[in-house]
Amino acid sequence: MNTILIITSLIAISTGFSFINARWIKLPGVIGVMVLAILAALVTVATGSLFPGFSRLILGLANAIDFSKTLLDIMLGFLLFASALHFDVNKLKENLRGVLLISTVGVVISTLIFAGILFELLHLTGFGLPFIYCLVFGALISPTDAVAVAALMTKSKMPDRLKTIISGESLFNDGIGIVLFVSFSEVASIPDKNFSLTEALKLFGQEVFGGLLLGGVLGLLVYRMMRAISDFQTIVMLSVTLVLSIAAIAGLLHVSAPLAVVTAGLIIGSHSFKRNESIAEGENLEKVWSLADELLNTILFVLIGLQLVSINVRQDYLLIGGAAVLILLIARALSIVLPVALLRRTLALQYSSVAILTWGGLRGGISVALALSLPDSDYKPLILTAGFVIVIFSIVVQGLTLNKFINLLVKPT
Repeated sequence: MNTILIITSLIAISTGFSFINARWIKLPGVIGVMVLAILAALVTVATGSLFPGFSRLILGLANAIDFSKTLLDIMLGFLLFASALHFDVNKLKENLRGVLLISTVGVVISTLIFAGILFELLHLTGFGLPFIYCLVFGALISPTDAVAVAALMTKSKMPDRLKTIISGESLFNDGIGIVLFVSFSEVASIPDKNFSLTEALKLFGQEVFGGLLLGGVLGLLVYRMMRAISDFQTIVMLSVTLVLSIAAIAGLLHVSAPLAVVTAGLIIGSHSFKRNESIAEGENLEKVWSLADELLNTILFVLIGLQLVSINVRQDYLLIGGAAVLILLIARALSIVLPVALLRRTLALQYSSVAILTWGGLRGGISVALALSLPDSDYKPLILTAGFVIVIFSIVVQGLTLNKFINLLVKPT
């Protein structure tokens, strides 16, 4: 497939699924299109001979698109910037302790607990997955997905305080998650290499603080440029250039592009343009990015569903994936208990919040992209399949039942 055919096919399929969902199925937008994409992939795999033209299109599209690069190098920056642009920075400041603790210590605890339980379970069942690969799996699946959270939080009935914590956590936990994933992946790919805490801390400092510094500098620079003009077209172009520049420079400096983009988005979104005539321009900028966010989310969730055709669907892998869903929920809950216990008074969090934060911790395309980026090995198909099961469960099951779950735990005021 050539580039224009790939783009046209992807947008046409996304539009068709979006129309079918809006007209007849009426599920929340991103969930509906993802379900339809999964069904299309299943039809392609199971009954491809019955619909050869459609099957060739789906297979060709899925094989032609490098999902990891498309998401991590292109789409993610725009999606994170849009989410950060609309984030209430004042609420983030009020809950900063909880956000930082859960997005760092919580991710480490979740990764270790998930890896430990999964390793013991697979050992008992006779399935030999080395512990280092359990750690790799835990590192890519433990951080919550900012894109999935942002897409499903808009209509959530979650209390504002918890919504701020879980949304803020999802924006910032990429730093520690990527450091753990890269560190464990290097150990897994090089048999003689041992895990080095010093190297991990160095990588963490470079990725996290370098990303924050890059986003802060470029964000302030572009904000001042936006404030100095009133031409809306130029303001929009400045914001797009900012996201693309961060992605390019972060790659060269080996710092966290997601954290840099989030930082820049928070800086621009937290400031109102000073002149009265510029206030409307700022509001319009948010509307433009809100629309871009919804369109890109639709395409992203279609891509996630279509990736099913590239997965080795084995019954034992699916069963392990089902067990991994439960293990991850346990690990997520335990990783939140300590922060909630430490911050219960200052943040006025109740222990019932653990259940809501656990069920609202959604996983999405980033986990699939990281799994796909793993070097080929005997264990990659298992991690990819089980990770895909977790993502589908997270978005479809947890996403559809989140409000009902909240209603059971939160008393109406």
